[in-house]
Amino acid sequence: MSAAKNGDTIALLKECNAGSKMATSSMEQISEYVTTPEFKEMLHKYNAEHIKLGDQCHTALDEAGADEKDPHPMAKAMSWLTAEVKLTLNGDEKKAAGILMDGCSMGIKSLSEYLNQYSAADDQAKRLCEQLRKLEEDMMEELQKFV
Repeated sequence: MSAAKNGDTIALLKECNAGSKMATSSMEQISEYVTTPEFKEMLHKYNAEHIKLGDQCHTALDEAGADEKDPHPMAKAMSWLTAEVKLTLNGDEKKAAGILMDGCSMGIKSLSEYLNQYSAADDQAKRLCEQLRKLEEDMMEELQKFV
């Protein structure tokens, strides 16, 4: 593997790993405001899938001898604070679904940018990124029935 390709592969895997962590953090935070069994079950399903993909990214990073990347602390704090304020003031499930849809939209956009930015990444990293992006798209579509 060339140095540039290796660097792109590692960078893409780190971004995917951080994104999956951000998603699971958001779902876990919002789940306490969800009471509908169908919505709770959907959150559980997508959280488990994000954890699974994050673990695969983590494993690939370990194999490459690279450390994983955590979400930027400020981004994570702002996401948490925004959700807490919105849900505390108007803590209904429609608001929770809307917040998650916004997160999915940002994730889809970021993952698409990373695929373009790190175009020399290997096929495994690209595949994991595309799986994560597809997961975000599927989740966003499924959330529509809760807004």
